[in-house]
Amino acid sequence: MNKIALFGTSADPPTTGHQLIISWLSFHYDKVGIWASNNPFKKHQTSLSHRTTMLRLLIENMHPSRCNIHLSKNLSHHRSLVSIARAKNIWERQADYTLVIGSDLVKQIRQWYRIEKLFSEVSILIVLRSGYVIDKLDLQTLVSLGGRCQVVDLNAPGFSSTTYRKYGDRNVLTKSIQDYIAQEQLYI
Repeated sequence: MNKIALFGTSADPPTTGHQLIISWLSFHYDKVGIWASNNPFKKHQTSLSHRTTMLRLLIENMHPSRCNIHLSKNLSHHRSLVSIARAKNIWERQADYTLVIGSDLVKQIRQWYRIEKLFSEVSILIVLRSGYVIDKLDLQTLVSLGGRCQVVDLNAPGFSSTTYRKYGDRNVLTKSIQDYIAQEQLYI
């Protein structure tokens, strides 16, 4: 049975941290579905279209032999359950699906639309993020709701899209994304 990772991300903008996660997933899963999403719990500065384009640029800068990474704007929906259903229409229904989230979303995921149904459809891979400690009680709550959770520490850099938006730190971005942001005059 194929193992498929699903990684919807705000990517506002996508950073080298996102790139590290996508690369790691590409070596541990048969297929990796990526999309830019609108998280209903967050405000987004840039349109979904720009964020999707930046994700494409980020993926294009990765190791060329990794052909199992699939960027699809069709997967994008503000409800992860809908994105999962769409993924199952693209790939096989009986695959082993894993939804990838950052540790910053562990407390929030309980509030997601039809969370128990979502947990019945996918396993959850939680990527540790600097500054977001996972409380054992929060993990137990997810398990009590039916969540099959695994936590992974990828030693991801301790920065995020917010680092760029707040402080303008261009070092968190690839050159192609820096160029795209300048060309499109984003985040000014």
